[in-house]
Amino acid sequence: MERTPVTGAHVERAVAVTAAALRAAPAEAWGNRAGPMDCDCWDALEHLNNGVFSYALRMAPTVPYTLGRPTIMWQRPGERPLPIVTDRAEGPEAGIEALIMMGGLVAAVVDARPASARAWHVWGTGDPEGFAAMGVVETLAHAFDLTQGLGVPFEPPGDLAAAGLARLFPEAPTDTDPWATLLWATGRGELEGHEKRGPDWSWHTAPLDEDA
Repeated sequence: MERTPVTGAHVERAVAVTAAALRAAPAEAWGNRAGPMDCDCWDALEHLNNGVFSYALRMAPTVPYTLGRPTIMWQRPGERPLPIVTDRAEGPEAGIEALIMMGGLVAAVVDARPASARAWHVWGTGDPEGFAAMGVVETLAHAFDLTQGLGVPFEPPGDLAAAGLARLFPEAPTDTDPWATLLWATGRGELEGHEKRGPDWSWHTAPLDEDA
């Protein structure tokens, strides 16, 4: 079956369906643990926002980002050490709005860069489609974590999960439910007939016709 290329539109859909689910949660639930993550839902959303933001930054320069280049200080002293933080006094909507902003940045960058562009990631040097797929999968996987903690339902469109899954997990089965398979691929669920993945799972950032 022909694979659907992942674009900025997929990233924007991912953050939109995630935002809709998160907005259904009561404000008092945000102090709950975010599913399998070792933090509460406030911190989990900030982790997601910073992760998605980093994908836009890596792919944005015309000179490819490489490991060790001095850019933003991602870990800094303080109670909230990441560069993208929101005012929690404004409630969860501030973080949700930031997520939509970060997704928009990734969408704009990956759609603007040529297919030949490359940038470093710990799981392989990726192209614009790879970074778009990472934006999708990062968002959907952490949406699962967040909604588990917040106690609200979440299931993304199957075609959206399938697009990110096919790009980043070429080894994944294609005859199973895409959302269940994405959760299995990211170590968040079981899939009948397949060994459960542990915390050492990874995705394939490099273009599928190149080595990672």
